[in-house]
Amino acid sequence: MTDINEFIAGWKSHRNVLHDMLAEVSTEQLSFRPWEKGMSIAELVLHITGAMDMFAKTVQNGVYTPGSKQTVATAEELRAAAAAATEQAEAVLRSLTPEQLAQSIDFFGNPVPGFALLQNAKDHEIHHKGQLFTYLRLTGIEKLPFFVSRG
Repeated sequence: MTDINEFIAGWKSHRNVLHDMLAEVSTEQLSFRPWEKGMSIAELVLHITGAMDMFAKTVQNGVYTPGSKQTVATAEELRAAAAAATEQAEAVLRSLTPEQLAQSIDFFGNPVPGFALLQNAKDHEIHHKGQLFTYLRLTGIEKLPFFVSRG
């Protein structure tokens, strides 16, 4: 089993970039979606930030624990929501015990060890962060960070 602190460091190297990506986003851009049924920028960011919290709480509780739905009206609210979700998810991750990380959890009919579920959560976040890079470029944002933080 991998150390939870190593996992958190790897996850934060991606999550910190998400926060940097939001620096140039304006309130007017929040509703942009590249196709009619796609998530908007705001929805995508809230999906990304809420998912790790959902996965971490699922591991913590040993059963699927749905996340809460959230909406924002301004870019400042989105940045604040992302920051709060990051703090909350990190707190839950830091509280996880080796037993919780090793336990098998039924995740939509598939038994998955807790730590593997967290790895899937990180991969999920990376996938959607890549989408967000494309969304932001399509809105005209040119100044974007490297895909992973180095510090």
